[in-house]
This record gives sequence, C-alpha cells and structure tokens, in this order.
Amino acid sequence: MAEKEALPKITKITTQKRKERYNVFIDDHYAFPISEDVMIKFRIFKGMEVDKKLREEILAADDVSKAYSRALAYLSGHLRTEQEVQKKLREKEIPEPTIQATLAKLRDLNLVNDEQYAESYVRTMARTSDKGPIVIKRNLRQKGVLENDIERGLAEYSDEDQVTNGVEIAKKLAHHYQREPLSKMRQKVYQGLMTKGFSGDIITQILDQTHFEADPELENEKLNMEFAKVWRRNRRYNFSQRKLRTKRTLYGKGFKIDAINGLIEQQTDSEQS
Repeated sequence: MAEKEALPKITKITTQKRKERYNVFIDDHYAFPISEDVMIKFRIFKGMEVDKKLREEILAADDVSKAYSRALAYLSGHLRTEQEVQKKLREKEIPEPTIQATLAKLRDLNLVNDEQYAESYVRTMARTSDKGPIVIKRNLRQKGVLENDIERGLAEYSDEDQVTNGVEIAKKLAHHYQREPLSKMRQKVYQGLMTKGFSGDIITQILDQTHFEADPELENEKLNMEFAKVWRRNRRYNFSQRKLRTKRTLYGKGFKIDAINGLIEQQTDSEQS
C-alpha cells in the first residue's frame, strides 16, 4: 500500500520589521506574510501542516487583517460612516469580499455604527453650525446613512433647540440685510433660514421671536437711491404713468407706501416748478 503523500509543513516563522507582522516559510521556502492576530487565530506554529484549503483561509484572513488595520487608521480620532470606510478601502484597491468581511468585523466591534454616527453628527451640527435639519439630513444621505438612522439622529435636534438657534441666525441675517426695507429684510431672513435647512413651521416660530428693526437713515438712503434709478428708468412714459410705475416698483421692493408717496410728491413739485 502506497504511503500517504506528506503535506507541506511550516519550517520557519520570522519577525518582520513592521510591527506585529511575520513571514511564514513552508518546506524551507518563503510562503506568505501574516499578522499576529491571524497567527493566533489559526494557531500557526513551526511544524504545522498546511494544505491548500488552509493556506487559502489563512491568506484570506490576512487580507482582512490588513484591511482592518487600514480601516482603524482611517477611523482613528474620527467617527466614520460605513460608506466612508468602504470608499477608503476601495481607494486602496482592496477586493470587495475583503472589504465586506472587514466591515462585518468593524460592525461586530461597534467601530462603525451609522446610527451612532448620525446622532453624534446631528448634535455637533446643532451646536457648532448654522444648518437646520433639512441640510443636515441631506449631508447624512450623502455620507450613505440610511433613512431610519437619520431620523433617529435628528431626534437629537429638538424643535425648541432649532428655534433657539434659528433666532440667533435670524439676527445675523437681519444685520446683513439692514439696508433693506423692513418687509424685504424679513422676507430675505425667511429665505436665508430656508436655505440653511429649517422648515416653514420652525421659521415662522423663529420670526415670531425675532425683533426686526431697520435703520431709518439707511432705509431712507436706500429708498432715495432706488427712487432715482426707477424714476430715471421710467422717463419714457408720460408723467402719470411714470409715477404709477415708479410707485408700483418701489412698493414691490418692500418700501413703505407713505415714504414712496412723499418722494413722488417732491418730484411732482419739482417738475411743476
């Protein structure tokens, strides 16, 4: 009866210069590198027999180990979404099965958790930015966070906190538009809050708690400038049409009708004198 063919054996294991990495020699020939955790997991030792299947399992596990180390470096000091980690590993040209196995390991160790990420992201944005829930939700979608996790995260930003933050943002916007007529200022603040991601209901509450006060001198200066431009632009019309069109344009820009009428009366007196 023929003797059973001997399986390849590990004849030497040497330490690499890289921390926690080892070189494995089979039948006195270099075979493959492995990490310390893979060596422990497979209980690799000198004299161990390694068939083809076991070798493939060891190499696959080492691929995951290397990808895991890269993921840990990427996660160091920062929370990341699964999609961000996946994208980073793909940039390293790591095979997709290895990436998925790495993500599974990271999930098991709670090193990636999109629900926790969403909660942390919402709290940070609410505390440090001028962005409302709509923009925050859009940002989280772009990071690959699923809708359920986003909604749970947004629970961290209460309506009350949105209004409190929104009032401060509204004050800054109002200051920026202080040269505008009061009604136009309010309209632009509304649009600004909407652009920043606050909902209509929340904006209404914010505006109700915001005191708008235009600078009379600036508003008057602005009206005079606008009146001169509009009046000149309408010079091709007869005097009656010119007044009507000028009044309508300036009123549409948010200026008070009494102030507009006052300038038109001055212009009328000037034209008639």
